[in-house]
Amino acid sequence: MSSKVKDFEIVESNIVKGVKLITPSVHTDERGTLFTTFYDDVYSALIPSNLNFKHDKFANTLKRVLRGIHGDTKSWKLVTTVFGEITQVVVDNRKDSPTYKNWQSFKINGLNPQLVLLPPGVGNAFYVHSDVAVYHYKLAYMGEYFDAEDQFTLKWNDPEIGIEWPDTNPVLSNRDK
Repeated sequence: MSSKVKDFEIVESNIVKGVKLITPSVHTDERGTLFTTFYDDVYSALIPSNLNFKHDKFANTLKRVLRGIHGDTKSWKLVTTVFGEITQVVVDNRKDSPTYKNWQSFKINGLNPQLVLLPPGVGNAFYVHSDVAVYHYKLAYMGEYFDAEDQFTLKWNDPEIGIEWPDTNPVLSNRDK
């Protein structure tokens, strides 16, 4: 299902339940482009009413790096790339979900911006095509922030999931190997 809200087109995934692809309106002229990524009232309608987005993170990532698949059962994530080009992948890791183990990918770049909203229990990963990409995470959760020790990690090349990555030998962290 697709809807238009303020400066955004919002499309719900039919592959991974609860994931939304959000495309902002981009205004272009001789100076370049301008777009909005966040309006509180738009996103507060997309996540549970008792949550707010609490903090942002940025990752500067080099070509051929694959980050993820990571997730947790507590936080909502709004992710995008603001510079460079990536393949964004989401994986349903919720055992009680009708789309459990389904995955979906999106090609995102700074010139054609899109954001992906992931509910808790959905794994997040991305692969960098450009020389460098600047990746942005916005997080909403209850209580205090928890980090990697409270997350799950799925193997990037798990044959049971079967993700079609653009590279069979990406650069990986020890955690992702």
